[in-house]
Amino acid sequence: MKEERKSSFIALIPFLAFIISYLSIGIILVNQGDSMGFYGFKAPIAVIIGIILAFILIKGSIDDKFSIFIKGCGDENIIIMCIIYILAGAFSTVSSNMGGVDSVVNLGLSIIPPSLITVGIFLIACFISISTGTSVGTIVALGQIAVGFANKTGISMPLIVGALVSGAMFGDNLSVISDTTIAATRTQGVQMKDKFRTNFVMVVPAMLLTVILLLIFGKAPGTIQAETYEYNIVKIVPYLFVLISAIAGMNVFIVLTLGTILSGIIGISFGSFSLLEFTNFAYDGFNGMFEIFLLSMLTGGLAALVAHGGGLNWLLDKIKSFIKGEKSAEVGIAAITALTDAATANNTVAIIIDGPIARNISEEFKVDPRRSASLLDCFGAIMQGFIPYGAQLLIAAKFTEGVLNPMDIMPFLWYQYLLAIFAIASIFIPFANGYINKHPWNFEEWKAADDK
Repeated sequence: MKEERKSSFIALIPFLAFIISYLSIGIILVNQGDSMGFYGFKAPIAVIIGIILAFILIKGSIDDKFSIFIKGCGDENIIIMCIIYILAGAFSTVSSNMGGVDSVVNLGLSIIPPSLITVGIFLIACFISISTGTSVGTIVALGQIAVGFANKTGISMPLIVGALVSGAMFGDNLSVISDTTIAATRTQGVQMKDKFRTNFVMVVPAMLLTVILLLIFGKAPGTIQAETYEYNIVKIVPYLFVLISAIAGMNVFIVLTLGTILSGIIGISFGSFSLLEFTNFAYDGFNGMFEIFLLSMLTGGLAALVAHGGGLNWLLDKIKSFIKGEKSAEVGIAAITALTDAATANNTVAIIIDGPIARNISEEFKVDPRRSASLLDCFGAIMQGFIPYGAQLLIAAKFTEGVLNPMDIMPFLWYQYLLAIFAIASIFIPFANGYINKHPWNFEEWKAADDK
């Protein structure tokens, strides 16, 4: 017998408590002078607040609710997502310690003419972020270099730092090993290569237009003396292997495992670390993903409780009252992702929260799940790379040592603005649906798998 559909605002309160506690404590910390206040209060603790409330407010016995919670934590998609997180962390950490990031940066600086360093910083940031899957890591790797060039050449510092943040967000959105890509694809039940191909048509035009604008407005005002940078092509190979293999459709577990081993072999061969240090760096990569691993698992449990109590149905009913068809459904997915990211200052958290809602909307209004995954990732990246209290702009501003604040950089985030234009346009003008139209989605099979 089919279970009666529940719809209850009370059951949604635990989820709201999670978001509000995370947002309000972040605001308090910022007002107390901590510029990174939104990251001082850990998201998993905010989730636990919501979980406690769920056990109090949602009807049923403690044993039943605990069983539902554990099943949510151990959901197949959640566990797959968490394992991919730790493998991606291992690959990124080992490759960085092997010298891969330094080689990528130095190769780019060696190839690009000094007079075009602004567009060069953008392109290097694009490659590092798409290869490593981390926007913050990209900004950390290039921050001092970008600021140094601004000081030496007279290039507008807000412009060159804005170009850096823009390039970092390019890969944050498009990378096949980004935690946002992992979350978006797993919550929507699609392959990473499919989301990549769907995103590509929106992302690349925005990137190319940004390059053109930087070529026009980002030239150095004077003569810049060329410098020699040391790099090793071999150390770039693991990034190319992971990128090409994942896009080609190789199983992501195999891709990340082989990529990590390849980076380890190269690092040991070049004396960057010993075999024991290689294993420790891999473990450090696991540890680096602990917070997002724990957050994903706990959020899965909280979502299961809220869904059982009818909270998600209540929210969906309200959202659906504004949705009239496929296009407005896509607008709804885009809007809730951007708003949730603005509230949490973390696009991965936003996608984990909104993923189940987006999937439900997609099922009812026949939005291709490759498209919904793409919208989740795009609008999370757009908002995350724009909000002045997000980690990306805060860290980038810190590298300027007080010369700039995040508000100074925001007008120069040209890639984010262009991506927003192309992403919104793609909802009303289906220029990005070529791959989707050639490979129609089997909604019945997808829904059956979801019900199972």
